[in-house]
Order: sequence, then C-alpha cells, then structure tokens
Amino acid sequence: MKKFAVMLMVGILLANTTVYAKTINEADTELCETLKYALISSLRKPVDRAIVEIYKDDKNAPEGLTWASYDTEMLKIKQLYGVGGGYEITLKVYPYYDAHMSYGIDKVVVDTTGKLISYKHLKTYP
Repeated sequence: MKKFAVMLMVGILLANTTVYAKTINEADTELCETLKYALISSLRKPVDRAIVEIYKDDKNAPEGLTWASYDTEMLKIKQLYGVGGGYEITLKVYPYYDAHMSYGIDKVVVDTTGKLISYKHLKTYP
C-alpha cells in the first residue's frame, strides 16, 4: 500500500508541472505586425460596407474600389467592457482601384464583433 501511495504522489507531482508555450509566428513580419494585419483582415466585411456607403453617391468613383490591410493604419483601439471584452477599432483606410491607384482616405470605426460603428470620408484624390 505504501508503494502505491508513493507512486501516486510521484505521478501527481509530475502531472502538476507548468508548461510554457511559445507562439510560433509563421509570417514574414514580427509577431506584433502579424497580429495587427490579422486583426485588420478579420474586419474586412464591415470596412467593405463602409467603403460602399462612402462612395455610393460619388459619380466619379471607379467601380471595384477596394482596400488593403497592409496599407491600413490602426489609429485607436478603445476597450469597451474591461480586459477581454469588446473593443472598438478606428482605422484609416486608403481605397484604391485597378493596380493600386489611390482614390481617397477614409476613417472607419468597427468593433470586434464585426459591426460597423461609423465612417467618415476624409479626402478624395483628383
């Protein structure tokens, strides 16, 4: 019985070790930049909606306006409900057409659930 108790204690001690994991970054950028691009890319749908809304009445706007996550600036992240809760993200987006012909600059605010909060057109290029 003593032998069993000793084996049980050793098993519990071995099973109770802390394991430290390192994040594996399989991208061409540093981890912080990779996370930024991943977050911006995950918000593609609400930003796309904002671009459509901003330029829907612009008669000069070319068809197929789009934007690139690597060319988007993250201006602000606002924590809404405490750590791990919701966040509002303010982005500066540079819509383009064809082979990256810039058309304008826009500010878009979205939350991490994918909801479009607000948008503002800042500049149109001639």
